Amino acid sequence: MSQRRIVLLSDTHGHLDEAMMRHMQNCDEIWHAGDVGRGHVLDQLESMATLRAVHGNIDGTDIRLRCPEHLRFEVEGLKVWMTHIGGRPPRYSKGILQVLRQERPDVFICGHSHILLVQRVPSWGGLHLNPGAAGVSGFHHVRTMLTMDLVQGQVQNLRVIQWPREQTPTSS
Repeated sequence: MSQRRIVLLSDTHGHLDEAMMRHMQNCDEIWHAGDVGRGHVLDQLESMATLRAVHGNIDGTDIRLRCPEHLRFEVEGLKVWMTHIGGRPPRYSKGILQVLRQERPDVFICGHSHILLVQRVPSWGGLHLNPGAAGVSGFHHVRTMLTMDLVQGQVQNLRVIQWPREQTPTSS
C-alpha cells in the first residue's frame, strides 16, 4: 500500500524556524498555500522534500515566477486544487465555487485568512483545507500548519500542528 506524508502550510511571510522544520522532517511532500514571502523559504523547503507551492498576494515577482497562482495536481489518486485566496464555505472568492462544482477536486486548499479550517463541503463534495498561518506576521495569535497521510486517494491521520507565536509547535 502506497502512502505519502504531507505537510501543508501557508502564510510564512518569509519566516521559517527550527521548530517548524522539525515537523517537516521525514515528509514526502510540502505544500505551501501562498504568501511565501521570500525565495529562501522556497529554497529551504525544496531541500527537505518535494515542494508544491502557489504564490500569494504579498509575494513579489521572484516568488510569482517560481509559483503559479493556481496549482491543480493529482497525488496517490487524490485530486487537489491549491490557490492562495479562495475564501471559505459558504463564502468563496469570486468564481471559486463555480469551478469547485465543475471540477470537483477531492481537496481544495487555500491560505490568506490566517485562520485554520478543515471542513467537508457538501455543495461541491470535497474537503476544504486552510492551514492557517505558520509565520509570525499578521493578526493571528496561534501559528498553525497541517500534516496528513495520503493512502490510496484518501486523506488519513490529519493533524493540526499549533503553537503560540513565540513557542515550539506541538501536534494535536
